[in-house]
Amino acid sequence: MWRLSNAYKTAVVILVIIVVCVVFAPSSAMADWTHPMSFSNAELSRSDFSGQELQACEFSNANMELANFSNADLRGAVMSASVMTLANLHGANLSNALVDQVDLTGADLSDAILQEALLLRATFKNVNINGADFTDAILDVAQVKELCNIARGVNKETGIKTRDSLGCR
Repeated sequence: MWRLSNAYKTAVVILVIIVVCVVFAPSSAMADWTHPMSFSNAELSRSDFSGQELQACEFSNANMELANFSNADLRGAVMSASVMTLANLHGANLSNALVDQVDLTGADLSDAILQEALLLRATFKNVNINGADFTDAILDVAQVKELCNIARGVNKETGIKTRDSLGCR
């Protein structure tokens, strides 16, 4: 019998809700849902989204290498299976975002807020997470171990220590 952790159960519930909302919502209802825009499958390398309000926008399967998202509001954004190598996410708010299977190699996540973000199978090689807040983010054990090795600082917005938000020992 399979035993799933609460984090995985939560991730599955979130994904099911998103699929149901997208598939069954009428187009007029979607238009009223903040202002989500789709950048799926787009070539966005070196794009500047700094300081922009991008809540619930979709960036799945996009190339965002060297893109600038510093201080952007990306709450609830979908970035699944994208390339974000060397991207600048300093101070970005990625709360409740889907950042699964994203290549974040060399990215700057300093002071980013990733509360309750889904980060499974994301790549974190050579990232800067100083002051990042991962409170209640969904990560696998190997990711947490890797991030705990480099975690330090306190998030300027939330006041949470990076190590505490990851549950490092």
